[in-house]
Amino acid sequence: MRHKKNNIFLGIDWLLVLFYFILIFLGWLNIYSATVTEDNYDIINFSSEYGKQIIWIGLSIPLILLILMFDAKLYEKYASIIYLVSLISLVGLFVLGKNINGATSWYSFGSFSLQPSEFVKAATALAMAKLVSEKNFNLKKIETQLQSMFILIIPALLITLQPDPGSALVYGAFIFVLNREGLPFYYITIGIVALALFISTLIFGSTTTLLGSLALFVLILLYFNFYRKKAFRRGWINIIGIYLMSALFIFSIDLVFNHVFEQRHRDRFNILLGKTADTKSIGYNTNQSVTTIANGGFLGKGFLEGERTKGDFVPEQQTDYIFTTVGEEWGFIGSSIVILLFALFILRIIRIAERQKTKFSRVYGYSIAAIFFTHFTINVGMVIGLVPTIGIPLPFFSYGGSALWGFTVLLFIFIKLDANRIYEW
Repeated sequence: MRHKKNNIFLGIDWLLVLFYFILIFLGWLNIYSATVTEDNYDIINFSSEYGKQIIWIGLSIPLILLILMFDAKLYEKYASIIYLVSLISLVGLFVLGKNINGATSWYSFGSFSLQPSEFVKAATALAMAKLVSEKNFNLKKIETQLQSMFILIIPALLITLQPDPGSALVYGAFIFVLNREGLPFYYITIGIVALALFISTLIFGSTTTLLGSLALFVLILLYFNFYRKKAFRRGWINIIGIYLMSALFIFSIDLVFNHVFEQRHRDRFNILLGKTADTKSIGYNTNQSVTTIANGGFLGKGFLEGERTKGDFVPEQQTDYIFTTVGEEWGFIGSSIVILLFALFILRIIRIAERQKTKFSRVYGYSIAAIFFTHFTINVGMVIGLVPTIGIPLPFFSYGGSALWGFTVLLFIFIKLDANRIYEW
């Protein structure tokens, strides 16, 4: 029997909503600790960053209600239009955008700024879900693969040109969604191999990497020749072709790294890979971040008791490096709890995605799970020194209204799509 659509809260997964508010609350506590001054511990201080975050959190409530008020079918029906409008918002930045910290990523309205790239992720997820759920869509076909990549490449390119390559990197997460829906696994394999060749070339140089990969391909050829002769007769040309493409890629890495990457990007990779040591200039943030987390020890220094947090040792600690506050004040135990909460949150999204009755809702669910996972993994990896400084926010923790609203929209559209299951036969 169909339920009447007179209750916007009917069918909502309250456990996912609970995760949302817990993460937002914990995030705000850390923003407060990272930005409050010793001469003023007043919580109601809207001129401070933690006060402004309260406003953003408060305004998220009517935003959530607005998302839930719309019929879930509208998100699918108008997915293409939403995606097109989001691309226009990115193009508009090159004319009307405000340059902040070297990137033209913001629209400024007086003291209020908005970063459209935070909302484009939801629009891209909707567009991808609509494309993949179309009748006769088959990811085994080259033309459909190109259509899928086209949807991802356009926003990623526009965001890269701002330039904001960190935010553009998130769109790579969609490859796992497409793989779930039928994209051949060798695309992921190619990505992993390309990453391995990239890192190897930066560490050992192009000549050593080329010789090492040549030795590997010779072993593969010998294996097929002696143990799989039929496959060898059919595929040896392909194997040689793959090696030649790999060799071309290896030689191109030096060109891109030395002539396309900016010096700050080269420095970050060299520091991460241990080729150079730098704790005072480009490597200062990472060094201070790792030191601050280590200072928390097992149990942490306690809420508002982090010496390095209070000493402003970590630049932009309330935004990209907010997890350092967690590490110092809450220690290993508190950090583990936060990581566990994020893991349970993402796993809950995946579980809900699997129970969807429509392909559109399932693909959208997997898309946002991939986005949240990528943001979380890269941000935490960045602050503990495992990945270069990229500059993407930790969902619900990092200070900023655009990021908070972007993640809120991303999540609650899915919550609305899931709630719509009760109206299906």
